[in-house]
Amino acid sequence: MTSITRSLPWFVKDLGVSIVGEKCYTSIVENLDFSDVECLKYSLSKGLGLGIVVGGSIMKVPQLLLIVTARSARGLSLTAYVLETLSYAITLAYSYRNGFPFSTYGENFFLTIQNVIITLLIVHYNPPHSLAARSSTQRTILSLQAVIAFGIALVVLPASTIALFQLATLPLSLFSKLPQIRQNHRAQSTGQLSAFAVISQIGGCLARLFTTATEVGDPIVSAGFALALALNVILGVQMWMYWGKEDKDELEAGPIGVTDEKKAQWAPTSHKVEVVVPPASPGRASPRPGNRRWSRKVD
Repeated sequence: MTSITRSLPWFVKDLGVSIVGEKCYTSIVENLDFSDVECLKYSLSKGLGLGIVVGGSIMKVPQLLLIVTARSARGLSLTAYVLETLSYAITLAYSYRNGFPFSTYGENFFLTIQNVIITLLIVHYNPPHSLAARSSTQRTILSLQAVIAFGIALVVLPASTIALFQLATLPLSLFSKLPQIRQNHRAQSTGQLSAFAVISQIGGCLARLFTTATEVGDPIVSAGFALALALNVILGVQMWMYWGKEDKDELEAGPIGVTDEKKAQWAPTSHKVEVVVPPASPGRASPRPGNRRWSRKVD
């Protein structure tokens, strides 16, 4: 078997070396030495990391499709998505500035982009009261200006300031999930919240705890993933508790798009029906059947 693994094409070897390094590639792939625990853990961490990056590139796509299809962001908290986007962007900048392997943070790049789009959709379909009076175009322009300004700040600020921002991702993660958890509990429904996104985030946080401990060893990043895991588990429990609740509410609420005023118009009104019996016509009244007498004709 080793004769086959040692004669793999050059592009396969180059790809493997670029992922796990020359030492671990030789030990695990060429020599098939599965007793090398250190290289096994490192290779598993790399594989999980790349899988998370690929999964992160499509994690929020179902959520985007739900909003666009329903043309509504009902049940989604704007505050939660703004804070979550900030947390993703700060972690992305911190990891990049510290030279961490891309496999340990790459999903934050894709999640930041997807979250920005979702946030813009929430502002478009369900704007906050402070922006409700503005047109859709004005709301979009203001939101994009805020995104660009924060992105520039993450690029030009010194690394020490970004490290302080990374510490701030712990409360950001907490406060980014609490509005969504509170809104779900208050409405007894998860609205347009995507189950795929929640389950993917739970799995991603579990894997990230392992990859961060194996490749990075940064306690701040590990603490952030641990907190995010706990909060995503709460969201997952809410998805299970309130599953199908929105369908029941919609059925009780009546046809889609029908307001309470229209329902009031549809309510049947009670009418009194008066039956008018016309008086009998003058003349000879017809004899009653009970008083009619029968006689025999006599010749």
